[in-house]
Amino acid sequence: MRLRATSVAILLLSTLSITACSSNKDDEAAGSTGAAASCAPASGPVTLTYTTWIPNIDKVVDVWNKANPNIQVKVQTGPNGNGGTYANFFNQLKAGNAPDLGHIEYDALPSFRVQDGLADLGGCDIVTSSKDKFIDWTWNQVTFGEQGHVYGIPQDAGPMALFYRKDLFEKNNIPVPTTWAEYATAAEKVKAAGGYITNFSQSDINQFAGFVWQAGGHWFANDGSNWTVSMTDDATKKVADYWQGLIDSKLVSSVPPWTPEWDNAYNSSSAWTWVSAVWGANSIASGAPKTSGKWAVAPMPQWTAGDKAAGNWGGSSTAVFKSSKHPYEAAKFALWLNTSTEALTLLNKEANLYPATKEGASLPALKDGVEFYGGQPIYDVFAQASTEVKPDFTWGPTMTKTYTDASDGFKKAVTGQETLTKALQDAQASTISTLKSQSIPVKE
Repeated sequence: MRLRATSVAILLLSTLSITACSSNKDDEAAGSTGAAASCAPASGPVTLTYTTWIPNIDKVVDVWNKANPNIQVKVQTGPNGNGGTYANFFNQLKAGNAPDLGHIEYDALPSFRVQDGLADLGGCDIVTSSKDKFIDWTWNQVTFGEQGHVYGIPQDAGPMALFYRKDLFEKNNIPVPTTWAEYATAAEKVKAAGGYITNFSQSDINQFAGFVWQAGGHWFANDGSNWTVSMTDDATKKVADYWQGLIDSKLVSSVPPWTPEWDNAYNSSSAWTWVSAVWGANSIASGAPKTSGKWAVAPMPQWTAGDKAAGNWGGSSTAVFKSSKHPYEAAKFALWLNTSTEALTLLNKEANLYPATKEGASLPALKDGVEFYGGQPIYDVFAQASTEVKPDFTWGPTMTKTYTDASDGFKKAVTGQETLTKALQDAQASTISTLKSQSIPVKE
């Protein structure tokens, strides 16, 4: 769904008015000057509303409510962000009845930022003092690199690694690839053995963005005055040419992802690897149950042997909306939800979320071997990968539209009608046009 701006008077990230982190109305008014004010707790009991699509989130919130009788949280659940919740948020912000807190993925945060929908928590000491608890790059995702400003609390991350069929690689004497060149060589051997190295997704443009992220590409930037769109930079072109070569050589399959056909490709041993995020562990386990015990996880292949760089696919934040009358209490809950061992353990158990905190990687639940993966403690691989994600990747303010435009081109590329590079060129042009149509300043 295309998320359009509600006014032609949309301002840039650096010039937006900023809500004070205070429960006092005078302080809220002061926040309109553009500087985050100090937090001030409410003088009495508070009830907050929180909208999310995290499975079984009520079990986590119940723990908070029992321990905090003066700050109660009511959970509202709905479809995932692009499935309708983001559109609801925008409508609620316009109508003035948005919840206090909302679940917003990193790549969607800029859309809310340019529409001035987020409370700036930069004036809250409880928030700014928590910075070192989070993996560096996740903190950058919620601050946009702006010193003294915070627009959400990092919740989870999606560091990427290589899921591979250990049994098939060993049976066919194919070394586990450590570089992308080795991955291409392995693809030829896998094809000779009757399979495909992987399935190339026509619609998961955020997966492709993760490949570009690892390679050092930057699709968006903001200099404080204008946006720059660069979906055809050298790193992106390198990644596009690489995958185009695998497509042209018919070394990858291209069934639509998240379909029965996609699951069957893995369940039937047709597809042998998937370069995916940490949450992919559960996707494979649920979609390919016949292959239990046959998979393993290795670091993401590198462009240069010996390098240590990882991409990220997914991840989200808990944001406080600007209209909240109790941003201090909302921030306090969001911090507990995303930093306390109790909450992180429950979030992992009930929803398979991978924490964005540094200590989260050491949760007992993430140190055990996983039966589906032959008893391998796979989360150790992702813990390392999370420290190797470059911190300066920036998302644009119209990612839903950008994803759709790129996906249209990718579908043509896998059928030979055009190339991935052409698809990205067209997506860049369309993104620039969309930004202009929404009065968001952009350099060409």
